[in-house]
Amino acid sequence: MFKIKNLEVSINNKKIIKDFNIEVNPGELHVIMGPNGSGKSTLTHTIAGKDDYIVEKGDISLNNKSIIDLDPEERAGKGIFVSFQYPISLPGVNNIYFLKEAVNSIRKYRGEKEISSVEFMKKIKSKIKDVDFDESFINRAVNDGFSGGEKKRNEILQLLMMEPEIAILDETDSGLDIDALRTVAEGINTFRNSKRSIILITHYQRILDYLKPDKIHILMDGSIVRTGDINLVNTLEEKGYKWIDKGEN
Repeated sequence: MFKIKNLEVSINNKKIIKDFNIEVNPGELHVIMGPNGSGKSTLTHTIAGKDDYIVEKGDISLNNKSIIDLDPEERAGKGIFVSFQYPISLPGVNNIYFLKEAVNSIRKYRGEKEISSVEFMKKIKSKIKDVDFDESFINRAVNDGFSGGEKKRNEILQLLMMEPEIAILDETDSGLDIDALRTVAEGINTFRNSKRSIILITHYQRILDYLKPDKIHILMDGSIVRTGDINLVNTLEEKGYKWIDKGEN
């Protein structure tokens, strides 16, 4: 469903992503781990279509159609959702207004009828329970005055409302306490089904205790150097990344 083939990306004339390959089938959860500076955030920004991230080679495709030449909003319309490590605040922009506009923009792109206000409110009141929010949060400005954990939970709310085909979650678990971590994980599990896929980028094993990843990938120096199951994470916890540098099995 989602495929990145032979991808090479540079920023400010420096190559960051080098011969990157991954293929994600419907319903799968793939986890990407790696040391700081390995290219994880560059990969996220490239998938989102952020300016200044230059694709030198390779392709990114969704349902066998390339998205390389699409603008960020077109990628969202096609079914790609990207959450970032540091969600920004939008003072003065109401959460409900933002989400309703986002949902209807995607529907309009797909030629679908806009969601009515009644239907939208019914849906969002159901989804805020999945991220342990009360209604006061959706009436506030987007992320304005939110704690780090509340921002991450708000991004999961966006994910649940927009219902993309694939979600790229960049360190969604960073800075979360135990309760917020569990809530975010439960939101991810709520979103996941046989047709929706996820690429989760993380530094830590702890969120994986609540999820069931299909594959674990190790990203180093812009390329995937190891792929395995959850046992690969256990090895990382024990040995760190140096054992890969040394070529150990």
